[in-house]
Amino acid sequence: MAKNTIAPYHCTECGFKASKWVGRCPECQAWGTVVEAGTQTGIVSGRRGSVQMVDALGALPTLDADRLARPITELSSHDATHVPTGIGELDRVLGGGIVPGAAILLSGEPGVGKSTLLLEVAARWAAEERTVLYLTAEESTGQVRLRAERTGAVHEHLLLAAETDLTAALAQVEAAQPSLVIVDSVQTITDASIEGIPGGTAQVRAVAHTLTRAAKQWGIPLLLVGHVTKDGSIAGPRLLEHLVDVVCQFEGDPQTSLRFLRAHKNRFGSIDEVGCFEMGGEGIREVPDPSGLFLTRGSDVPGTIVTIAMEGRRALPVEIQALVVTSTAPQPRRVTNGLDSSRVSMLIAVLERRAGITVSNMEVYVSTVGGVKVTDPAADLPIALAIASAATGRAIDEHTVAYGEISLAGQVRRAAQSAQRADEAVRLGYATHLDDRSVSSLHEALARALQPRRA
Repeated sequence: MAKNTIAPYHCTECGFKASKWVGRCPECQAWGTVVEAGTQTGIVSGRRGSVQMVDALGALPTLDADRLARPITELSSHDATHVPTGIGELDRVLGGGIVPGAAILLSGEPGVGKSTLLLEVAARWAAEERTVLYLTAEESTGQVRLRAERTGAVHEHLLLAAETDLTAALAQVEAAQPSLVIVDSVQTITDASIEGIPGGTAQVRAVAHTLTRAAKQWGIPLLLVGHVTKDGSIAGPRLLEHLVDVVCQFEGDPQTSLRFLRAHKNRFGSIDEVGCFEMGGEGIREVPDPSGLFLTRGSDVPGTIVTIAMEGRRALPVEIQALVVTSTAPQPRRVTNGLDSSRVSMLIAVLERRAGITVSNMEVYVSTVGGVKVTDPAADLPIALAIASAATGRAIDEHTVAYGEISLAGQVRRAAQSAQRADEAVRLGYATHLDDRSVSSLHEALARALQPRRA
C-alpha cells in the first residue's frame, strides 16, 4: 500500500490546499493567505482507491441523553424567539429583534455611526432593566461615557469595560453575567495564544470563533463591530461572515445625515428589509417614515419629479431633479449624483432618438434629493421625464409620480413590486401615476407629463 501525504499548505480565505507555499492563492487570488498547516498522513489501500485513516478518530465520547439527536417534531423553537431591542428600524432588519445566543456583525465605513447605533441599542436594552456589557477596545471608558452623555445613553444597567485581550474580555462577560454583549471592535481584540498582529487574518478568525462559541454556550446575544477595507468589504478573513449569524451593513455618506441599515446575511429573518436612520448632534434616531427626507417640492418646478424606489421590500419616495443648460464646450458635461451615470447617458440617447428631445449640445445635471443612491431600474422613466422637463422648461404637476423601466426602443416596461409602489404613492397623496399601466411608451409619458396645465 502506498503512503499519501496531505498538502501541508492551505489558504485561510478559501481553503485551497497546495503542496508548496505560494504568495498568491491560485483559487481566490488573495495575497499572503497561504499558510503552513500540520501535515496529516493516511494509508491508501489498493482496492477502489478508498482511504483509511489510521487512528484518526480515536475513542469516541459518550453522549449525554440531552445531546442525542431527536426528531425535529419534538424540538421547540422557544429558544430562537426574537427579543425586541426597542429600536423599530433595527428590529425590522433583524427580523423582529435579537435572538438569544446569536452573533451579529455590524460593519460600515469609518465615521458612519456604528458605535453610536450600538450605544443607543445598549441604552434601550438597559432601560428595560436588562444588563448590557459594552466592551470597547478602541476607546477608553471615559470617551464612551462622554458620548453616552451626549446621546442620553447613560444608565445604571449599562456596564463599560475597556479590554483588548480576549481572555480578559471573556472574564468580564463571566463576571457581569449580562443579557447582551457588545464588542467594539472584533479587529482590535487579540488572542495571546495566536501569533499575528491585531486585525490580522489569524487573530480575527480566532477571536470571532471564540466569542461566537461563547455566546452560543452561554445563550447571550453578541453584537460585533467590524471594520471595512477600502473597497467596502469586511476586513479580515471571509470566514468571519460565515461564523456569525447575521451580517449587517451600515451605509451612508458622512457628509449627510441619512443612514441605511441592510442585512446581507440573516439566519433568523429576511435580508430584504432596510432600516432608515438620521444622524444628528444628539445621536442617531430612527426614521419610520423617510418620505420627508427625500421630498422638498412645494411648487411646480421644471426638471423635478417624484418616483417610488424599492430598497429591498421597502418603498421609498425619492425626488429626482434635472438641470439642462446650454454649453459651448465641444463635449458638454454629464454630471450625476446618486444615480448611475451610464444609465443616464443611455436615457439621454433614448430621449433624442425616440422622443425628439435634443440635449446633445447642452450640459445635463441629474441628482437625487437627500443624498440617497438609487439603482432601481424603475427610476428610468422619472429620470427621462425630469431631463425632458428641464430641457423644455415645462414643469410636471407636483401631484404626479412616475416609475418604470425604459427599453432602448422607448417602451415603458413593468416595474418590480409595482403594487407596493402604487400603494405608497396613494398613501402620500399622489393623484397621477405614470407607469406601464397608464402609458406604454416614453413618447406617451412625455405627452401626459408635459401637457399644458389647466388654468
